[in-house]
Amino acid sequence: MKNKIIFAGAVFGFLGVALGAFGAHVLKNAFTPEQFDNFRTGIMYQLVHAVVLISIGFLGIQKLFKAAYFFIAGVILFSFSLYIYTIFNLKFAAMFAPFGGVSFMIGWILLTIYSLKKES
Repeated sequence: MKNKIIFAGAVFGFLGVALGAFGAHVLKNAFTPEQFDNFRTGIMYQLVHAVVLISIGFLGIQKLFKAAYFFIAGVILFSFSLYIYTIFNLKFAAMFAPFGGVSFMIGWILLTIYSLKKES
């Protein structure tokens, strides 16, 4: 399972860099400043959580995997909904972003709880 989490983090990292470059070089002039900010927010959250996923995977601590699943869901629901909303101007896609944000928060809460538990 840890290799799948590392893989997800690596794919998200690659896509974050690729989409960031695409947005900065190709789409920037086609967006309003607000749209471009939305797009960049999606990139930032995706890249941060890609690094966290890779870290969790390399640690290989099984109790952290549940948090990783929430981070994966968060990237898909939050970042990708912002990309779809921004690029295709599909307003309904933005409705998924709050669910992604909640997924991120659950993942971080789980990491906090796991860090406070005593080692056995």
